[in-house]
Amino acid sequence: MNDYAGQHEVISENMTSQITVELARYVQELKQERKSHFHDGRKAQQHIETCWKQLESSKKRFERDCKEADRAQQYFEKMDADINVTKADVEKARQQAQIRHQMAEDSKADYSSILQKFNHEQHEYYYTHIPNIFQKIQEMEERRIERIGESMKTYAEVDRQVIPIIGKCLDGIVKAAESIDQKNDSQLVIEAYKSGFEPPGDIEFEDYTQPMKRTVSDNSLSNSRGEGKSELKFGGKSKGKLWPFIKKNKGATPEDFSNLPPEQRRKKLQQKVDELNKEIQKEMDQRDAITKMKDVYLKNPQMGDPASLDHKLIEVGQNVEKLRLEAQKFEAWLAEVEGRLPARSEQARRQSGMYDVQNPPSVNSCAQDRESSPDGSYTEEQSQESEVKVLATDFDDEFDDEEPLPAIGTCKALYTFEGQNEGTISVAEGETLFVIEEDKGDGWTRIRRNEDEEGYVPTSYVEVYLDKNAKGAKTYI
Repeated sequence: MNDYAGQHEVISENMTSQITVELARYVQELKQERKSHFHDGRKAQQHIETCWKQLESSKKRFERDCKEADRAQQYFEKMDADINVTKADVEKARQQAQIRHQMAEDSKADYSSILQKFNHEQHEYYYTHIPNIFQKIQEMEERRIERIGESMKTYAEVDRQVIPIIGKCLDGIVKAAESIDQKNDSQLVIEAYKSGFEPPGDIEFEDYTQPMKRTVSDNSLSNSRGEGKSELKFGGKSKGKLWPFIKKNKGATPEDFSNLPPEQRRKKLQQKVDELNKEIQKEMDQRDAITKMKDVYLKNPQMGDPASLDHKLIEVGQNVEKLRLEAQKFEAWLAEVEGRLPARSEQARRQSGMYDVQNPPSVNSCAQDRESSPDGSYTEEQSQESEVKVLATDFDDEFDDEEPLPAIGTCKALYTFEGQNEGTISVAEGETLFVIEEDKGDGWTRIRRNEDEEGYVPTSYVEVYLDKNAKGAKTYI
């Protein structure tokens, strides 16, 4: 027994020196690399937000100058038609109109230039910068997967040196490690977590010098309706749809999974519909069984009272109806989501089908050895079929220790606010909190109470004191 225990100590020492220490160091390196990629993503997002604000500012200035030029032209024509006005006043009005028209032309050229620049930056953002960042993250994860495979092989070799009896099991571990396909794993993850969002198209030029009624492009990020408010803003609370690196707000999940991206929502709804259909089938099978039992009782009264099963039949029927209504509700939501998503190709369907059922694994040699044990204590029965489901690993949890956003000032609550919606935070009148994100034009300010409590409050409910020297302190137009 002492020799047996000593061999296990050798295994422990070898695993510590050859696997555990190296993996711990490698995990720290991956954390730093991942933070760097996320920093690049946030930097690219901030740049496109700045370009968007410049575009909005130049468009408003162009619109204002065009209106002032029209007023100046109307005033000049009015003065020119008035016989009681001196030539000096008419000349002055004419010069003023010319100045206003020149300002409008300059604003038009500036707006056109900034629009072209923004469309170029937006194209680079969605088709170059973001794909490159995702590619780097994918390569990092593939290296991690490959390193895990190498560690598994090392573990097998350490065990093989001291436990020849289980050599066949170690051969199976080596084979599994060598069969790792990081490219295929990445594709499985991409298919499982893809959002379904599509990048927006270019924004069309809006010519304010033309008297005709202007229409807004459906592809524009700022789809103005009525008051000209943007439905999708770079700086607003909907920015999670533009950038997936934002931490998810923890809270109750809506019944229709509307908090998820389109593709993820479709999968959740489909899963829910399948579960409800299975429950409906189960209830219907139970109802058929009760009906057959009732028929038996009717033919053979000595076996039981048929009337005693009526209550159970009614209860099962109510359950079936309730489940059908629930299934119809989720099917309606599913149809709505599938109507928005682009048509899925056959290849995509085949790839998504890989998550449901795969071929059953072969019985390894280790199990055969255990079944042949004399005492039978290690006998295991291998099932003929097994389902392989994609589950989120806990590896990503090791990277969730990102540094919180720095405070750019403080604020004092002027009124009490009850934050009942997801992403908001409750404050009491007179309470002092930290400001971590200034109002970007949507009427909300992001604040923090402590490391675990942060969220949005209406800007009108707080009085903000910004630290001008703080990193990230900006004034938004």
